[in-house]
Amino acid sequence: MHPDVAKLVEAGRIPKPVGERLTQLAPGNFCIHKSFGAGKVIDWDLPGKKIIIDFEKSTGQTMELQFAFQKTEWIPGDDFRAKKIEQLEELRALSKSDPINLVIHLLQSHGGSMSGDALEKELCGAVIPEAGFKKWWDTTKKALRESRLAVVPQKRTESIVLRTGDQTPAQALVADFEAARDIKGMIRALEAIAADIGAFEHDTEALKRLLHDIDEGAKKAARVQLGQALQLVAARDEVIGSSKTLELDPTAVRLSDLLLSAEPVKLAEEAGALPSGRQRAVYEAFPDAFAEVWVEKIVRVFDRVGARGVTEIARILLECGELPALVTHLRSAIARRDLGSDALIWVCRERKSASSEVFSADVGASILNLLENDHLSDGPRKTSRLQSLLGDDKNLLTDLVGIMDVNETRNFARRLLDCPVFADLEKKSLMARIIRARPETAELVNGSNAKRPEEALLVSWESLERKKAELDDIIRNKIPQNISDIKIARSYGDLRENFEYKSAKDLEKYLGHRRNALDKEINAARGTDFKGSDASKVNIGTIVTLTDASGNEVEMTLLGAWDSDPDKKIVSYLSEVGKALIGRAPGDTVQVRDEASEQMRTLTVKSIRPYNP
Repeated sequence: MHPDVAKLVEAGRIPKPVGERLTQLAPGNFCIHKSFGAGKVIDWDLPGKKIIIDFEKSTGQTMELQFAFQKTEWIPGDDFRAKKIEQLEELRALSKSDPINLVIHLLQSHGGSMSGDALEKELCGAVIPEAGFKKWWDTTKKALRESRLAVVPQKRTESIVLRTGDQTPAQALVADFEAARDIKGMIRALEAIAADIGAFEHDTEALKRLLHDIDEGAKKAARVQLGQALQLVAARDEVIGSSKTLELDPTAVRLSDLLLSAEPVKLAEEAGALPSGRQRAVYEAFPDAFAEVWVEKIVRVFDRVGARGVTEIARILLECGELPALVTHLRSAIARRDLGSDALIWVCRERKSASSEVFSADVGASILNLLENDHLSDGPRKTSRLQSLLGDDKNLLTDLVGIMDVNETRNFARRLLDCPVFADLEKKSLMARIIRARPETAELVNGSNAKRPEEALLVSWESLERKKAELDDIIRNKIPQNISDIKIARSYGDLRENFEYKSAKDLEKYLGHRRNALDKEINAARGTDFKGSDASKVNIGTIVTLTDASGNEVEMTLLGAWDSDPDKKIVSYLSEVGKALIGRAPGDTVQVRDEASEQMRTLTVKSIRPYNP
């Protein structure tokens, strides 16, 4: 204990624990501050309760003693961070003469582990020049792996772990696996083994002992955690593939076994969440699992596995010469307007190669349908990437309208202009590309068909109240709750790896967009009860009876912009069907898309009567 502090303790002026903590802040000692970094205590004024510290980022910092107690942590003089203050040149020399020892010293000062990002933050600029850091770290990382003194993962966000004790590197890796408490821990341990497989060159028996545990873990996880079971078995296969002597027991659980036991929807959800490499391993196991029907099975999950899965499945089918099966599936799904966002993105990106046979006018209609449906649904948007693709891919719209006839082009352009997803500036930009490729569409913007900004939306009073209630809920409840959630998530630490923070910020963006959209829609809306509608022709607020060539009748009610209810045969006047019916008189024929097959049907208007609410 510092002599000056000891006197205060002996006099009973401060408790002994306080004296011990105060001694740590005596002049000449070192400490660490969350914001200022490492520092050396220069002087103190005990009667005045002040202390002066030279920090890395702030020299001569005067602090209240109580504040220093709370905000600093003592570090020994041989700590790497303390040496950065007084022995920086020695550390710089060590980085050149013995870089492995430098990294080991740094790890020891951080409790034996730290991420690659944290290591770079500690060394780059101060110890190693920023311009040469990447080259230095690549060389040092390779040497560190070869030394077996630390576990060096592939990802910079994962921890570099110092090996300690009398165990060999192989024994330490096996011990890490055996100490894992859950499937995630086992997977991380297997990844470390695969990255350091050379440590088992003369000790494969240690690895063989793990295979039984992996088998049991996969069987248990498959019942409730299919995705983790798939990851575990895939990670095991990576270890076996890395080893020259290890072989898989014929009775061991394989990826194909897990696929056979999984429900298709569950399989698609779990596989789609895996990293790309693991996803590919899962999809490559389909032939072994499903034999002659593997193509049919893998095509079924194509639109449900996310962006990475879509790419991997398409690549596998192409390599196996089975792309025609995917083309058939896509053609049918596009015609039904049933293709997901990620699959549509793939079709658009591969339009010059793999998807050229299905890239048609229906793709454009499918894109707008998906964007509109997502816009009207509750919850965070799922089609943001698809919408961004229209703007980012400068040739996509040009290629789309280039394969359409005149009527298809005009209908597509008209739908894009009416689409509530796009802001006015975005619509102008997209329409400029369409007009440049197909000048005949210019009349939609410049002529009488242009939608006037002040044009009102006709809506029922009920749907208007629903919109207002949703806006009120967002303003009064959801936005304040989201602000609170962001504050809480921010307190969890490192924002780069903070899932709660990212989710809360995504929701913040969605709520802002949704609030603006609702404001705009409500301001443009005009409520009505549809009484007194003119039934001499199909108008808003009328019920129309139509017949097909076989005499079958179908009845549709044409109501406001937000009143669609397919189960009750109620359609919005802004929908594709609504626009086709408006203005038609008894005896007129009209092309209407069938809801079940998505194919066009020719119907005849039989009768029209006013809607009576």
